[in-house]
Amino acid sequence: MTDTPLKVEKDGHILEVTLQRGKANAIDLATSRIMGDIFRDFRDDPELRVAIVTGSGEKFFCPGWDLKAAADGDAVDGDYGVGGFGGLQELRGLNKPVIMAVNGICCGGGLELALSGDIILAAEHATFALPEIRSGTVADAASIKLPKRIPYHIAMEMLFTGRWLDTEEAARWGLINRVLPADKLMQAARDLATQLASGPPLVFAAIKEVVREAEGMKFQDAMNKVTLSQLETVEKLYTSEDQLEGARAFSEKRDPVWKGR
Repeated sequence: MTDTPLKVEKDGHILEVTLQRGKANAIDLATSRIMGDIFRDFRDDPELRVAIVTGSGEKFFCPGWDLKAAADGDAVDGDYGVGGFGGLQELRGLNKPVIMAVNGICCGGGLELALSGDIILAAEHATFALPEIRSGTVADAASIKLPKRIPYHIAMEMLFTGRWLDTEEAARWGLINRVLPADKLMQAARDLATQLASGPPLVFAAIKEVVREAEGMKFQDAMNKVTLSQLETVEKLYTSEDQLEGARAFSEKRDPVWKGR
């Protein structure tokens, strides 16, 4: 195994995190805690606006939980860190775009990690599955998220049988945004990240909070939270310099300069 389970790079407003743990990029407790610290710092750093998450090598994005580490004593119910498994699933208040660049096998907790992103790009050879059923356990986060992301019957079949999806089928059901040649994947992710990094960060934050808060609410209840100024990011947006800048730029027929304040 490599000494450092993650490679972390910053390029302007963009954070790039690469899993590079062993041959398969599996996640143990220690790696999950490191990931939680990284994504917490990303959340709290006003200079960082977009994150890309990918895996090293060409075969695996991430198979999820490291069963070898579990056999050596890592408890499945142990301390995953501030953001839960993989640092993202339970990280509160993450109001910035996260792009998943799936470069290979994406299964179990690795698929749950991918589902924690906002946009999923995949290499042509990537595959997706939830094989937990075969080891007598439950893919808990996927059981919550997946039936809301793709057709119910497809999600339940994946959960019940552990069968694999190739990128063609994954795209057909809306599990992923785009399929790319392997050698084009990271450039596409970086191009998209650059586009998002140049956008209005306060608007992105408001979008993410509205979507998150509205997930389990009736339409009118969610709208009331917005109109009654009960969402912090929306209130911050509507009283911001960026809100005025957007209006001025439109009237002056120029590109806006977003400051995130």
